[in-house]
Amino acid sequence: MAKIRTAMIGTGFMGKVHTEQVRRLGNVEVVAAASSTQEVARSFADSVGIAHATGDWTTLVNDPGIDAVHILTPNALHAPMSIAFAQAGKAVLCEKPLAMSSAEAQQMLDAAEAAGVVHATNHNLRFYPVVQYVRQMVASGELGEVLAVQGTYSQDWLLYDTDYNWRIEAEANGKLRAMGDIGSHWMDQIQHVTGLKITSVCGELTTFHKTRKKPKGSVETFTGKTLSPSDYTEIPITTDDFGTVMLHLGDRARGAFTVSQISAGNKNSFRFEVYGTKSGVSWNQERPDELWIGHRNSPNQILLKDASLMGASGQYADLPGGHSEGYDDSHKQLFKRFYARVANKSLPVEHPTFADGLHGMKCLEAVLASHEARAWVDVK
Repeated sequence: MAKIRTAMIGTGFMGKVHTEQVRRLGNVEVVAAASSTQEVARSFADSVGIAHATGDWTTLVNDPGIDAVHILTPNALHAPMSIAFAQAGKAVLCEKPLAMSSAEAQQMLDAAEAAGVVHATNHNLRFYPVVQYVRQMVASGELGEVLAVQGTYSQDWLLYDTDYNWRIEAEANGKLRAMGDIGSHWMDQIQHVTGLKITSVCGELTTFHKTRKKPKGSVETFTGKTLSPSDYTEIPITTDDFGTVMLHLGDRARGAFTVSQISAGNKNSFRFEVYGTKSGVSWNQERPDELWIGHRNSPNQILLKDASLMGASGQYADLPGGHSEGYDDSHKQLFKRFYARVANKSLPVEHPTFADGLHGMKCLEAVLASHEARAWVDVK
């Protein structure tokens, strides 16, 4: 089988994750990596065994030896890069949040559709087997009509004012940080599992650290916890550390969630709860193979992932019961479906697209507008 040739545009934390999981597919070869400088690109490429490295991503746009790209850069570069590669006929998988604005996201979707290329937004958290099982439960009516949703996405990697990353800077990341980075995941997930769209939001955002100490060198996501005073410069901060959102979901359901990057002890605590007229469920990404199922008039249950007992959702598990599948595997499952369509566009779309990323941007913009107006705002 001829291999699909792909390139990693961005070489930080996500560059490593994407490279490793793409290689697990077997039919995709990572042939190039691009970063901010030739030195950074070469260092990354050498560390993961990629032959070609460049500090100028534009040199890859018209490279006939590349069929697809993964856009893993700061958010400000998502739109120009994705549009350029799509117009050159490359399939594009882009990290979330999809763009700096819904207008940019619309341009990305339009460019990809006009070029006829396969496109995806990297909402990998949909692809845990247990999450897919919850979606199956809701769709089959096992929970009844959805009434309420709750949850959080809480981390602590930016708890101190000495913690820093490019995501803190509005110029690179956009106005929303915690809400944009992990709130985008939570809102996508709840819509995915319930099959309902978020229609209105009431949000509040908080920046606890009005200034932060910016390192004089680059710092990869989730690192840089032991800097000394001589290694940084203090700068003002405008992006959010914490956010709270109430929401309307579909015609009747209601909900609320929080996002935080300053919650001590929470490394990557992504949790959601869905309560219907018959039963409820609760899931935590840090215990990905477990699902709590709650009942009114009978004992509650703990379901453990077992593909052979999970119906159609079992196709999202490649390992038998008792063998954990986590964060890495969720990426692999998304990539598997993305590259299946790169190889054969007639296959059904079973991954989040730029259209999903566009709706996500509209939800984020509604949260920001609500915070600024201190009022409920409808999602466009």
